[in-house]
Amino acid sequence: MNESENAATPTKQKRIRTRGIIGALVVLAAGAYLLRAKPNGELPPNGEHAGGPPRSVPVVAVAAKARDIAVVLEGLGSVTPLATVTVRPRVDGELMSAPFREGQDVKAGDPLAEIDPRPFQVQRSQAEGQMARDQALLANARLDLERYRLLYKQDSVARQQLDSQESLVRQYEAALQLDQAQIDSAALQLLYCHITAPISGRLGLRRVDAGNMVNSTDPGGLVTITQMQPISVVFTIAEDHLPPVLARLASGQSLQVEAWDREQRERLATGTLVTADNQIDPNTGTVKLKAEFPNNDTALFPNQFVNARLFQDVRAGSIVVPGAAVQRGSQGSFVYVVKTDQSIEVRPVRVGISERDDTAIESGLAAGELVVIDGGEGLRDGSNVELQTPREAPSPTHK
Repeated sequence: MNESENAATPTKQKRIRTRGIIGALVVLAAGAYLLRAKPNGELPPNGEHAGGPPRSVPVVAVAAKARDIAVVLEGLGSVTPLATVTVRPRVDGELMSAPFREGQDVKAGDPLAEIDPRPFQVQRSQAEGQMARDQALLANARLDLERYRLLYKQDSVARQQLDSQESLVRQYEAALQLDQAQIDSAALQLLYCHITAPISGRLGLRRVDAGNMVNSTDPGGLVTITQMQPISVVFTIAEDHLPPVLARLASGQSLQVEAWDREQRERLATGTLVTADNQIDPNTGTVKLKAEFPNNDTALFPNQFVNARLFQDVRAGSIVVPGAAVQRGSQGSFVYVVKTDQSIEVRPVRVGISERDDTAIESGLAAGELVVIDGGEGLRDGSNVELQTPREAPSPTHK
């Protein structure tokens, strides 16, 4: 035997010992498996152990209920005022006063600002003076016309003079109409010097202070008025849900809409669906709906983000279980039903609509049957369970 063979001998012996250890472990594992098996060779079901009674799994179960459940369509929306007006001056001049307060609630017709009226008072006085002058000229021209008519009958003046005098009378009459229009224009400018609220609503921030020169072309205006009561919410729903909504609107039925906060923890307001948009957005496959809210407590604010819930219909007598009871597998949806002997039955079901934390079961379950809502990990058909008292969930915080 050479030196290389002598060096390889310890390595071969180590491999043989390792294989022996692995083989022993496999034999021990097989023995343990056979010890846990039943005499007929089957494995014990979940919850059983060798040489003892079946072990019960603690679970929480509730009874399925038969009640009315609402068909609710949810969508993202934003609060949109029914009217927003930027108050701008309609005449040029110095802003004499703006007595309104920022954030003040005003009614249509309430005074907001006043522009210096003196230039327009002067214009009205000039127009009235011009009118008085033209009235005197018209009166004199009419007297001359009567004289010319008398002289023409006596064949003392030519027909041309009579026609010229009649034309002069008509000219002064037209001048009086122009004078009256100028007076009315000056009076209208004076009226525009007193700026009032065009709609009822809440005032925004002041944009111009008293003493500044303002004109009708100012882009920012003086202040903005936003109607707060009532107010609307524009939200979107999937186009597939539009036909039944339009059918309800066409029949004159009132559809209730609720506005919830961003986290959907607090209901802000309740209103009524008003209308739907006239086209579907091809990019998103959604359509816009508009709901109106009284907003008496001003809980909704313009451009506020809300979650809208549209109550489309109510299905009476639906079998309802908590959403946590519904499990999903490769064969579809199912629930763990607790039978009278405290064993589990895996029951396939057909799931319907959902309302908050509850889900309607269209088939496969009857009212009063117990379904597992907690502790169902590892359960299977025939497992024994022990019913536990449900833990009370913390109530949501309302701001």
